[in-house]
Amino acid sequence: MVKSLAGLRRIVCGVSGGVDSAVSAYILKQKGYEVIGVFMKNWDEKDEVGQCLSDRDMEDAKFVCQHIGIPFQEVNFVKDYWNEVFSPFLKEYQNGNVPNPDIVCNRHIKFNVFQKYAMKQFSADAMATGHYARTSVGENLLLGDSSQGVRLLRAKDIWKDQTFFLSQISQQALRKVLFPLGELKKSEVKRIASEIGLQRIAKKKESMGICFVGKRDFPSFIGQYLEPKPGNIIHVETGEVVGTHQGIHHYTLGQKLIHVNHGRFGKCYIVDKNNITQDIIIAPGTNHPSLFNQEFFAKVPSWICEEPPGFSDGRVCRLQCRIQRIEASIPCTVSRCGEDQVIVTLEEPLRAITPGQYGVFYDGEECLGSGVITRRGPSLYELQQEKRTAQQ
Repeated sequence: MVKSLAGLRRIVCGVSGGVDSAVSAYILKQKGYEVIGVFMKNWDEKDEVGQCLSDRDMEDAKFVCQHIGIPFQEVNFVKDYWNEVFSPFLKEYQNGNVPNPDIVCNRHIKFNVFQKYAMKQFSADAMATGHYARTSVGENLLLGDSSQGVRLLRAKDIWKDQTFFLSQISQQALRKVLFPLGELKKSEVKRIASEIGLQRIAKKKESMGICFVGKRDFPSFIGQYLEPKPGNIIHVETGEVVGTHQGIHHYTLGQKLIHVNHGRFGKCYIVDKNNITQDIIIAPGTNHPSLFNQEFFAKVPSWICEEPPGFSDGRVCRLQCRIQRIEASIPCTVSRCGEDQVIVTLEEPLRAITPGQYGVFYDGEECLGSGVITRRGPSLYELQQEKRTAQQ
């Protein structure tokens, strides 16, 4: 048994049945660690209608562990997921917001409940996952108290980097986590899987959709849990009621609205939702200025390692921000705005900034943390209207 410089020996690796976690477990075993593969079941398909692939994924995870020669275990966190992730998710949708359950799941389930279970149940020294991310200490984990914090860093594969989804992880959790894929590209991971006889796993489609729930017809899925709340569809430029809908929880900002008279208005997109009146505001064209904002407010971020210099003193911090994983980071300024809010000003306007989502902050390759977006600043359309009014 190889023992690392950090004194690590036994590692629990979360296995999902996918190629990333499979190769992560393989890499750790090749390095001489004692690896235990654990599959998390966080959703009970008996609770709702629709196809669930969790049983197939579990069988794939078991196959992977048998193939590479490590023990396999299954754990059930259905109740924890419902209470900590899905119930708040429904509440946010009911209020017209669009939450990010993947970020919440990582914070409360994978890197909290599961990690604590793994460390205790299997007397593990650390936990590993198949996320594309790195830390400032790599395998030299700080398992004890230290004044030196562990920093979350972007993965080598910038297209697969998942620090966005890890932006709410606690410092305590990060001190006991390994990311074996942090220095690899996705193409390399698939190649390794194929070379070790896991071709079937390498060819699996990547999981999409809600964390642990999978890909579904979302309006039908969410409709099983939330009652219809009819409201009006209002044109942003004329104030005219142009239609009705069955609930703002069925729609997201920037989404094309298909049941409007496009012959009269052209293609229309959702630019705002009012959770009090239940009205949806639409605008013609995918690049209408009402879809763009250069400013938003968020809850004070949860900083992973330490807050930016001067933040507590009320100084303006120059960082980079992402509100969606697939977007490039945009330079921004962040400063306190009251006790529990920050105001974020972007270098350039972004389309469809959505309350309930996260503003994730970076300083170069380091992911500093994130905060929930609470509201947007004025849209470019509103600013244009104010300017016209002032000139009259």
